Order: sequence, then structure tokens, then C-alpha cells
Amino acid sequence: MEHSSGGQHSIPGIGSFDKSRVLDVRPLRRLVPVFPSTPHSAAAPPFVCVSPAGPFPPGVSPFFPFFISNQNALPPSTAGVTPNRYTGASNGGDTTSPVNSDDTRRPKSQKRTRGGQDIDVQIDAILDNILASFTNTLRQSDGDKESVRYALLSYDLLRRRISQIEEIKEGVSRIGRSDLRAGTLFMNKGIRTNAKKRIGAVPGVEVGDIFFFRMELCLVGLHAPTMGGIDYMGVKNSSEEEPLALSIVSSGGYEDHMQDGNELIYSGQGGNANNDNRKDKEIKDQKLERGNLALEKSLHRGNDVRVIRGLKDVSNPLGKVYVYDGLYKINESWVDKGKSGANVFKYKLVRLPGQPEVFTVWKSIEEWKETNATRVGLILPDLSSGAETFPVSLVNDVDGEKGPVHFTYIPSLKYPEPVKLAEPTAGCNCTGGCLPGNSNCLCIQKNGGYLPYTSNGLLVNQKSLLHECGSSCKCSPNCRNRVSQGDLKIRLEVFMTKDKGWGLRSWDPIRAGAFLCEYAGEALNVSGIEKLGDDHADDYSFDATRTCQPLAVLPGDSNEAPNVPFPLHISANTAGNVARFMNHSCSPNVFWQPVLRENKNEADLHVAFYAAAHIPPMTELTYDYGLIPHGKAYQRKKLCLCGSTKCRSFFY
Repeated sequence: MEHSSGGQHSIPGIGSFDKSRVLDVRPLRRLVPVFPSTPHSAAAPPFVCVSPAGPFPPGVSPFFPFFISNQNALPPSTAGVTPNRYTGASNGGDTTSPVNSDDTRRPKSQKRTRGGQDIDVQIDAILDNILASFTNTLRQSDGDKESVRYALLSYDLLRRRISQIEEIKEGVSRIGRSDLRAGTLFMNKGIRTNAKKRIGAVPGVEVGDIFFFRMELCLVGLHAPTMGGIDYMGVKNSSEEEPLALSIVSSGGYEDHMQDGNELIYSGQGGNANNDNRKDKEIKDQKLERGNLALEKSLHRGNDVRVIRGLKDVSNPLGKVYVYDGLYKINESWVDKGKSGANVFKYKLVRLPGQPEVFTVWKSIEEWKETNATRVGLILPDLSSGAETFPVSLVNDVDGEKGPVHFTYIPSLKYPEPVKLAEPTAGCNCTGGCLPGNSNCLCIQKNGGYLPYTSNGLLVNQKSLLHECGSSCKCSPNCRNRVSQGDLKIRLEVFMTKDKGWGLRSWDPIRAGAFLCEYAGEALNVSGIEKLGDDHADDYSFDATRTCQPLAVLPGDSNEAPNVPFPLHISANTAGNVARFMNHSCSPNVFWQPVLRENKNEADLHVAFYAAAHIPPMTELTYDYGLIPHGKAYQRKKLCLCGSTKCRSFFY
């Protein structure tokens, strides 16, 4: 095929303009119509229709992104096509500006920057590090628990980092969909697992697992569509191919009946049978096609269908928590009239027996919260005796033990005497609260130029030392850099485990990066530390000098050991909070973080706990007790019963 070298309808050839300049494309409804310049004409200017590639009459600018500056245009011999450019003198020369005069898009040579750092390059570098650590083992079409864990952990860490960076660029009120951007980057780079579609269970994904973004379902192979509620694939049946349903997401968009823990009445897709009750809307029946046809075929074929339920997120009234409820079979189907009057396909799905209870557990927790319903094994409705915002229940449905050894419940760490810092520090002078990108904020400077938390209070990534605002700062008590200083945000419960004594779990689903609690107790001096070797005095204590492998760090980031300004030891034997009940695990779902609060010249150091991954309700919360420094011979090895595939068989 020959290329045209000119003419009215010539189109810029591939390589003749930089496609990377197509940034932040606006919807057509926001573009200003283009008129020729007629400053001395009293009549209204006629509308001019111009080909995107030109030629352009006087006063008309080339349409973004088809305009090509002289420095980016390629010679005819290399570009293959010579784009036409109008170079009339009506506006003084070459017309290369976008249609909107107030458009602030930057060309590729002037990328968005902050403090000399290229923001886009930062994200590219992070992605390259993730890609380098995503080994061929993790890329297999059949995943496992490790590949699923890695994909979800890396995705959410990148998503939080993008949010952190975007806040500085756009401001909190204009932050975009970091979940979609991170997901797109992962999909384009092939950072996913279980990419091959399959019927039935997905390797590495367990019944009861939770997800906070639809993109997460896609990355682990549980449900491919990021918008559609039905996932299906074509399967050959004798001589022809027919669609079979693989999974469904039921989250309230249609008239589903989802109150039963073992049955689900699911509405088909299409038509206008969803919750749009506008009177002027045209009634459209659903059709037996695409996902609806796949569900019908699966009814007759009898294959298993994965069910994901979208439930209310207690921490975000506008959000959803997607819960994998296991495998179902379609029992029957029929056509019903929806609220709009349109015909709707209905499918009854029945849960396969022998699977862990999921939705029924969520429903039970709702009843406990709303009605204070009695539970089997409930010993105390509030172990904290009102010291916490939410009551902390004490439960034992395993044996006859009536509770732990007596202790005084205190919600925070107590210093018996002030600890002076070697170097004096100063708090920030922010009014109201610390804001992203404020280079004058001393607390932001100490955290490497960023606020360590996202706008909804999630820790972006694990740090060797986190600096929070404190009593010497002028910002308000609700400043977002004071997350670990607030009351409990989730309902926690102390319960008896089967083989590890008392443990800790949550009634609420927990997002990765969420603050759980701090380790409360009494900070010990030197003489108190020496007494830790006596009998069982170290059963309820915390040693901040121990080291463990960082859990919430992006590949390529610094993974330094905790950097505590002095050897902090906490005793919770006689006074403490819920943290004293957290057990050790070699594959934990919680990590601890040293937090230094600004308090004039005193060292106000605390130990805070954060979720390393999304944690479903009623899952035991555990952290790695870590390895002891050399020279602490008094620390005894204890048998580890965590049951992890990475178990070290002991802990200190």
C-alpha cells in the first residue's frame, strides 16, 4: 500500500508524533468548539469542520493530540508520511498550541516533577523492581498461595504509593483512581497469577479471602471482569463451543436475594432491571446472551461456579468488601418481572457442602453488634472495662479456662520517667493539619518528604522509624499524621486458641496498611530489663531491639531493621492492652513499626501494629516476634506452633 504524501485527508504516520503526550485526555463534552478568528466581523462565526490532521485555516489550532511541534516532527524520509501543517501568518506563525488556552498539559520533555524528582519515573522504577522480583515461579499459569500473596501485597503497596504521589501532584480533593492505575500497570507488565481461566477453585485463593478492589479479583484469577458481574468462557461441546459461567459477583447492583448463607438468588445482566427507578426510562428486557446464556448452560452442564459477595465496608460507607464465598451450583432458573417492569433472568445457586462458613459468620457478627446477642463461650463483654472506644470481648469456646491472669488494662504506653533525646528536635508549625507536599512541615521532612499515611489512614509502607506529630506540634489532634494515637478503629476480641493459649482477632475486615493498636505497658529502665530473665517474666513483654524481615516494603525500597533511638523494652505483665495477646507466627499478617512522636526534647517512642495484608473477620492476628541481638543469652527458645510452611520451629 502506497502512502499519500499530502492532501486534505493525510494522516500523521506512526512515529511522526510522540504518543506518550496523550495525557489526561478530557471527555469531548469539555472541549471548546473551534472557530476561525474574525475579530472585526459582527456576524456570528460559522462552525468549521477540520480534519484532525489538517490543513488548518487561519485562526484554527491543530486538535490535541494530533498537533506536532517542529522539534518532534520527523523528516519525510524517516516518518513515511509528511503531516500537513498550516503555517499561515494570521497568528504570527506556526500554530502548535492545544485548543484550550488554559490547558496545563505538559509535553513529554517537561514531566511532572516534585523537588527535582520525576514523579512518573518514580512509579516506573517501582514497577521495574516489582517486575524483577516477580520470578518465573510466580508467573506460572497455575498459581499457589505464595504467588497470590505476592501479587496482592505488591499491588496494594503500589496502589498506596501512587495515592501518596498523586496527592502531592493533584491535591487530596482531586486524587484519581489509584486502584485502576496500579491494576493497569500490573496487567500490562504481566504481574498476575492464575492467568488461565478455569472452572472451580483457583489455586492459592482460599474460601473466605477478602478483597477491597475489583482489580484484585482479576490479578489473582478469581474473577476477570473489572466491571461485569458474570465471568465465563467458551468450552467445546462435541462439535460446537458453548459458554459456561466461571464466577459471579453479587454486590447489590441488581435485585439479588443474598441474605441466606447457603443459597443465593442471582439476577442476570443487561436490560434495565437494576436499581434505576426513573419513570421516564424505557423498559428493556434482559436477553439470553453472554453471561445470562453462560449461567443457563452451566445449569444444564452442572459445573461449579465461584461466588463473590460484595458486602458493606464498615470503614468506608461508600465502599465494598468482596468476599470469596466458595463454590456453588446453579439449581434452577426462571424469568421474573423486575421493579422496572422489565423481564429479568433469575438463577438460584446453592452452596456446596463441606466448605468453611463465610457469609453466615459475617451475619453473626452483625447480630452481635446490633443486638448484643449472647454467644457460646462469652466470658466478658468488655475486657477493657470501658478504656477503649469499642468493647473488647473475651471468649473461650475451647476449654473451661475463665480468663487470663489478672492485669490492669491500659490503652497506651507509660514512661515512668522521661527519656532525653541525644539531639533536640522541633515539632511542625502546621495549622489545622499536615498537608501532602508541604515542604515546610518538619514532620514531613523527617519522613523523607511524604506523609506516611494515605488520606484514609493507611500506612503507605513499612519504615525503619516513623515520625508522627506529637505534643510539640501545632497541628490539630485530628491531623492525619497522628494515626497511631487514636482509639481503636476496629472491634477486637481476645479468644482461646486450640493450642497456643489466648489470641487476638477482629470482628471487622481489615485493610492492608490499617493501624490496629499499639503495644501498651510500662517502658522499662535498665534494672527492669535485667529482671526479664526471671521465670516467666518475659511472657508478656516486647523488645524493640529484635529484628525481623520487613513485610510491607516494595521491592527496591529500603528494608532496614527498625531504627529505634534507644533500646525500648515494654513490660505488659501487670498492665497492658490487647496487643499482649497477639501470638507469634513465622508467616504473620501483622507487622510492628517503631513510631516516634514529637515531644520537645523527650523520646516519646511507641510500638504500633499494622495489617500486612487484607485480613478477614475472625482471623487470628499474629506478628513475628523476631530474632534477638547477640549477647542476650537469657532469652529462651520456645516451640513454635504457628503451622506455617515457613515455620522456623521455634521463637524467642
